[in-house]
Amino acid sequence: MARVFLVVMDSVGIGGAPDADAFFNGSVPDAGSNTLGHIAQACADGRAEEGRSGPLKLPNLVSLGLGAATKLASGLEVESLAGEVTGTWGAATEVSRGKDTPSGHWELAGLVVPWEWHYFEDTSNSFSPELVAQLAALAGVDGILGNRHASGTAIIQECGVEHIRSGYPICYTSADSVLQIAAHEEHFGLDRLIELCAKVAPIAHEMKVGRVIARPFIGDAETGFTRTANRRDFAIELPAPVLSNWVQDAGQRVYAVGKIGDIFSMSGFDELRKGPDETLMRHLADLVDRAVDGSLTFANFVEFDSLYGHRRDVSGYARALEWFDVEIGKIRSKLRDGDILVLTADHGNDPTWVGTDHTRERVPVLVDGLGQGHLGVIGFTDVAALVAKHLGVNIPD
Repeated sequence: MARVFLVVMDSVGIGGAPDADAFFNGSVPDAGSNTLGHIAQACADGRAEEGRSGPLKLPNLVSLGLGAATKLASGLEVESLAGEVTGTWGAATEVSRGKDTPSGHWELAGLVVPWEWHYFEDTSNSFSPELVAQLAALAGVDGILGNRHASGTAIIQECGVEHIRSGYPICYTSADSVLQIAAHEEHFGLDRLIELCAKVAPIAHEMKVGRVIARPFIGDAETGFTRTANRRDFAIELPAPVLSNWVQDAGQRVYAVGKIGDIFSMSGFDELRKGPDETLMRHLADLVDRAVDGSLTFANFVEFDSLYGHRRDVSGYARALEWFDVEIGKIRSKLRDGDILVLTADHGNDPTWVGTDHTRERVPVLVDGLGQGHLGVIGFTDVAALVAKHLGVNIPD
């Protein structure tokens, strides 16, 4: 019986979104952004030489149609992305009014977001006095730190010492619909942070804020502060069943790898596996060996986005892509007859672009296991339909 491995390469956009001019990094519209294409160009021009060198090398992804999909989506051709295509490929366009993790993943799983997300648009004093008072009261303290748009790694360096001294949680946001709370695992307490975020989540979700994220860290003033792997996302509940629910309701098993469980409020999954991307790749390889017939494995590899896209690190992003390509080649060799591997993305995050926010882009849809084929330009929801069809699962009306 067929199995499907649906893998989201977080933020690996390929340009060309028709409405990109309505989405912004600061005052600059996203029109013309192209995460993959611009990385490939930078590599070819010798502008991505830190820890790697030369043109971007992605033989497995190119053979599945990544270069062809980029040309289809945006018209951009880069020599290093050219090559014979043996997979089934296309490009997908998002409908939901967001360029964020929940919007992209929900729509890939078959659900167009039915509302407008709430964003904290002010870059300083981002939260209202009423919300600040609620956050402080729920934490059992007199105030909060942060209250602005910020990089998570930067704000813990800026506020870490005062956080330890005062006990105030570090609360911040970004251009996404998100409220993040950082706290020291030892001085504030990991369990206390998770409990705080769980209490804040219903308030934020009522405002249509997509996620409340617990961001624990360790360290001190002398050594600096470092975020740990104990992040916890509290995502708004989905208003309707999605792909994972469809498969589970059909009596078939669903595995979540990475932050997938958090994105979908832990609904529709039989087994959850988490960790950094290298660990997630081992989990994915293990599931290719062990996942039962008829199952869906839904995975997200986030570090393209979190470590390199937001930090505008072109070399780092290129290194991550090349590592992923090698590892996905090993995964391809382990697939059984009847399996398909679907590689896609949820949005863009062009590291050559201005600002630090995601970019509104089309995404690749690359399928191994269906032979050579052309999907054309499809919708994000068509990815869910493709997976459901292969698993023999009905899509609810």
